[in-house]
Amino acid sequence: MAANLSRNGPALQEAYARVVAEKSPTDWALFTYEGNSNDIRVAGTGEGGLEEVVEELNSGKVMYAFCRVKDPNSGLPKFVLINWTGEGVNDVRKGVCANHVSTMAGFLKGAHVTINARAEEDVEPECIMQKVARASGANYTFHRESSRFQDMGPQAPVGSVYQKTNAVSEIKRFGKDSFWAKAEEEEEQRRAQEKRRAEQERQQLEQERRERELREAALREQRYQEQGQEARQSRKSEQQEVVSRSREEQEPGQQSPREMFMQKERAVSTAPTSSPQPGVCEEPAPSAPECLVQAEEEAMYEEPPEQETLYEEPPMGEQQDPGSVCVDHYPGLSGKGLCARALYDYQAADETEISFDPENLITGIEVIDEGWWRGYGPDGHFGMFPANYVELIE
Repeated sequence: MAANLSRNGPALQEAYARVVAEKSPTDWALFTYEGNSNDIRVAGTGEGGLEEVVEELNSGKVMYAFCRVKDPNSGLPKFVLINWTGEGVNDVRKGVCANHVSTMAGFLKGAHVTINARAEEDVEPECIMQKVARASGANYTFHRESSRFQDMGPQAPVGSVYQKTNAVSEIKRFGKDSFWAKAEEEEEQRRAQEKRRAEQERQQLEQERRERELREAALREQRYQEQGQEARQSRKSEQQEVVSRSREEQEPGQQSPREMFMQKERAVSTAPTSSPQPGVCEEPAPSAPECLVQAEEEAMYEEPPEQETLYEEPPMGEQQDPGSVCVDHYPGLSGKGLCARALYDYQAADETEISFDPENLITGIEVIDEGWWRGYGPDGHFGMFPANYVELIE
């Protein structure tokens, strides 16, 4: 993000104008950030020159100092811009503030010398004044250099310092930046292609795995149906053999014990109602082989065998992931999206992250990467956190 100069714009302009004004006693102004934001504010002003502003630099902050000094050669006022990055600033903040140097240079216009400093030895007033002296256009005084223009008699021929321009080296020098930019772009394209190719391979393997599982399930179902059909046919053939064997064993006119019992029952039931006439002998009526008919009916209406279960479902208690926590232990998390429980403590490095302690709950989680997620912390702040510091609640 860019540096914000509009929030404290009037105060920044006033401090800068007081340093630039030649008759103003204020000769330095110090600027820094408001907390971890990108808003620039005035840290202080003074009239003590380089010695005073150097003492105000903080090793734990990123600061910008604009100071008016006097050129030791010409005596004219010169302006020095110091881009201070303390050694105690973390690397993430350094990377963010590195993009603000050009913005601050555009705001603090007119600097004759720009110094990028990180330690106290980089901002020694004597070293800064030496750089100012070397940067000034007049490195001599009139009285000291006037003797060089006296007539000293005939002079030797003036030599030439002309050097032939090498087009190849010039092209290489000017094209170096574009070359590295192009190389970086090509490297990014290569990484993107590798990522897409890996994703396509993963999807293809997943598709092949699903198709293989479907084929195996279809084969298992087909084998089961074939086995069931063979079992039914074998049972049917066995029943037919039993029926045919029972028919062969029974001779014509011979009654089975079941038929004889049925005839006796019928004779007993009809004895009181009908009395036989004397001298008349009743002939028994021929009976059909009922045992054969009943055996055939039992063979026709035999119940089919019970089907064997192909897939045995695991118990409900074993389906829970051992690496997750059941949501029943936290009844207040319903409707808050994906939630997790903190395993360790974590402190945010900047405002884009969240802090939490062990056993704290993070709600509304968004999985943006394998290693980093986003969610609402215990204080309600929404930001990023490492995924291996928490445990999902299902």
